[in-house]
Amino acid sequence: MRAGKQLLIKYYVEPDPAALARHAAQYFVEMVGEAVAGQGRARIAISGGSTPKAAFQLLVDRDEPWSSRMPWDALDLYWVDERSVPPDHADSNYRMTREAMLDESPLRPEQIHRMQGELEPEAAAAAYESELRNSFRLEGAESPRFDLIALGMGPDGHTASLFPQTQAIHEISRLVIANHVPQKDSWRITLTWPVINHARSVFFLIAGADKAAVLKEVLTGPFEPERLPSQLIWPSSGILTLILDKAAAELLPPADGLGCGVLERER
Repeated sequence: MRAGKQLLIKYYVEPDPAALARHAAQYFVEMVGEAVAGQGRARIAISGGSTPKAAFQLLVDRDEPWSSRMPWDALDLYWVDERSVPPDHADSNYRMTREAMLDESPLRPEQIHRMQGELEPEAAAAAYESELRNSFRLEGAESPRFDLIALGMGPDGHTASLFPQTQAIHEISRLVIANHVPQKDSWRITLTWPVINHARSVFFLIAGADKAAVLKEVLTGPFEPERLPSQLIWPSSGILTLILDKAAAELLPPADGLGCGVLERER
């Protein structure tokens, strides 16, 4: 169920949420810049939640260095997942991103590829799969190859909208799926894990002491994706990056003097 036999996990530990946001903003700019330098364009998929919000705000803050360094005109922005709500709803991942970054960014409407959470869930998933096939010019069973996918992780070990004991964990043929989440009594639209793993680069952005125990399990414990869906994230590149605050990293092996730690897992 995983792409690649060995996984190198590189994690960077920051002392507090503010430093975490700065590191994430820097990482976004570097990875987008690399993609643009290599192929003239960058396609990235982002997640919602409170943790990336501060990084998004930094990316468009004109008093910070990142806004002027981001090659906005060569960027296509996609979403990893979305709640089944309209785009102006308080729970919408799109709304959070729009308020934190898009309204102040120079991105044009055609560069922004949102999931239509206002549609019936299966229709929304089908529409986004069609959007991916058209914008990436996919043929047959091809999968989109994002340059960067940014993920978060919940205290229950979920990532994207791949929740424990839900149908999306088992989907390997579709690009996008509507996933019913009983524990949230809601529907979500999400990229499937094979699509995430196919990206050139995948990273987690995780903060908070409530994530520490489950993060240790995800990275070092037995492979139990039904219970810990984040374990399905095993990029085909063989490298997984995590940017963590000190509280989330508390139970991992100590990072070195530069704040970097390394773990290895085998299939």
